[in-house]
Amino acid sequence: MSGYEYAKAVYADWGVDTEKAIETLRSVPVALHCWQGDDVRGFDQKVDALSGGIQTTGNYPGRATTPEELMADIDLVLRMCPGAKKLNLHACYAIFDDENGGWVDRDKIEPKHFKKWVDFCKERGLGCDFNPTFFSHPMCDPLTLSSPNEETRKFWIEHGKACIRISTYLAEELGQPCVMNIWTGDGFKDIPADRMGPRQRYKESIDAILTEPFDFDKVKPCVESKVFGIGVEAYTVGSAEFSLSYAAANAGKCIPLMDNGHYHPTEVVSDKIPALLTFFPEIALHVTRPIRWDSDHVVLLDDETKEICKEIVRCGGLDGRVKIALDYFDASINRVAAWTVGLRNLQKALLLALLTPHDELKNLQDTDNWTELMVRQEEHKILPFGAVWAEYCDRCGAPRDGAWYATVKEYEDTVMSKRG
Repeated sequence: MSGYEYAKAVYADWGVDTEKAIETLRSVPVALHCWQGDDVRGFDQKVDALSGGIQTTGNYPGRATTPEELMADIDLVLRMCPGAKKLNLHACYAIFDDENGGWVDRDKIEPKHFKKWVDFCKERGLGCDFNPTFFSHPMCDPLTLSSPNEETRKFWIEHGKACIRISTYLAEELGQPCVMNIWTGDGFKDIPADRMGPRQRYKESIDAILTEPFDFDKVKPCVESKVFGIGVEAYTVGSAEFSLSYAAANAGKCIPLMDNGHYHPTEVVSDKIPALLTFFPEIALHVTRPIRWDSDHVVLLDDETKEICKEIVRCGGLDGRVKIALDYFDASINRVAAWTVGLRNLQKALLLALLTPHDELKNLQDTDNWTELMVRQEEHKILPFGAVWAEYCDRCGAPRDGAWYATVKEYEDTVMSKRG
């Protein structure tokens, strides 16, 4: 009996169908964030350091510096990871060349500046999500959509509208809905004298962006919150309360997005998922790993990642109600390996959740049988999951654990190390 056949029989004793779990997961797209490969620099500005409350640390060699290098790196990650994927782009990854008229500023970007990304996705069967880039730009004063300066706000509103048009283009060309996430680092380093004014301006600016016509079945605008960032430690305009309230007040044209690094250290997004799905038909997630704060470490197979995926599965989120994306950037280690570790771990957590007998455990809770519930949950932790994961990788044509890193290291030695 093979390792998988043994695992299949063990899980069957628990009432779990491993075949169903594998086939379900193969159809669940996870959006891979392009900005891990070049430390969030993009191609539209000469960026020496990030601004807008975010920061990348580390100087590991091999950072992608051109669209071609970034696409090659992403290609390798796609081969190293099982499952369905999407790409997730920031607006600052627009590709300008003589064919499309050369460089334009962010308020003037067009779908044609992302045609090469569309071609890339089409060749690989990927959908694509999108993000306006409200940071690392001279028009941050340092605020964007909440600035008291009308000229600043107008520039960024036009950028947001342009991004809706680009998101529509991505959705129509690739045949999959495009999640378009609105996040800004607007806030203040020290205690403000006016907390409401910036939020009123922020609301009015997002309202203005969403006047741009779009089909909600194709484009899913999101609002993402944050607790604080570098240089905005005292006050963030787009707080959790603001972002959630905005999405609730604009149902049918906006959904909430939760990044599990964007809350207070004692808060967990896993608990928020069922709360939001009680009221929202759809939500979006950015999965990361915060250490003490929104530090965007590589996603591990840790407790919160597993709990997030359990709640996605328990709440029926795999039917499209929950839009899943990764969001981290680590410049201290091999960037392709960072991508691969994070995406494979998220896939592992989803598979573990699909291999959990949720109905049986729910019944124990509903019948107040907390002793047996604890026993069963603890016993489940040592079931032969690894054999099912290996089978899943085989069926997806991806390498098993222990077999992919040598390929990435060879790529580093022969390709990434040659980059300036």
